[in-house]
Amino acid sequence: MRPRKKHNLDKRMQAAASFRVERPEENKGRWRALFGAPDDAPLHVELGCGKGTFVCESARRNPDICYIAFDKVPEVLVMAMEKAAGMGLTNLRFVLGDAALLEEYFEPREFSRLYINFCDPWHKKRQAKRRLTHRSFLAHYMALLGEGGEIHFKTDNRPLFDFSLGEFSACRFALSQVCYDLHAADAPWNIVTEYERTWSDKGYPIHRLVATVTAETAPAPLPRRGAAGQEQEGAAEAPFPLPDGMPLPDGAGHPDAP
Repeated sequence: MRPRKKHNLDKRMQAAASFRVERPEENKGRWRALFGAPDDAPLHVELGCGKGTFVCESARRNPDICYIAFDKVPEVLVMAMEKAAGMGLTNLRFVLGDAALLEEYFEPREFSRLYINFCDPWHKKRQAKRRLTHRSFLAHYMALLGEGGEIHFKTDNRPLFDFSLGEFSACRFALSQVCYDLHAADAPWNIVTEYERTWSDKGYPIHRLVATVTAETAPAPLPRRGAAGQEQEGAAEAPFPLPDGMPLPDGAGHPDAP
């Protein structure tokens, strides 16, 4: 569910403007300089940061790592910016932008880790290519991360998780830490967002994996179209059934939600 438009949005955005990068393309190849960090400082990126719980706590725990967080919704992004300001973080900046434009903002191998937490699952079959773990997106991520770079993916949506496992495997990422119930595992390092806690408490297990770029990682071919215009090799375009008879959470998996 998208947040209501806030009438004081412009004023709030301006108050936290020091945390926003308005022209991210101008920092391409030199993001670390934005923080006054050395050239070898780790740089991590989050797509769909929502209200900022995850990335702000990550930045607090890891002051030597530089973080760039993206979200497309200004009403949500402003809350993340305000949270960072309230915590006095100096190693985090935000971008109002889209995952599809990452190559305009970063040089190849410029960052080493990408977080995708509770992204929109895009349930309908025709929407598969909009999922942030679709192989077309993965082809861009692997170039920006470079060999050894990691994607940390977390979701409450089991069909999206299974779909993503197939896409990462098709692109020959090395998979590790594959977990189908993170809250049942021993994971004291896990940063639990408000969204994550809400749906976990309602019985939805949290799924997580790490996908690493290796020398074997490469873009996977897109499914071929049949004579009737339907996708063949349909795993990459499969529609989502509801898991285990559960109702779909309102806004489940939406990047605006954490």
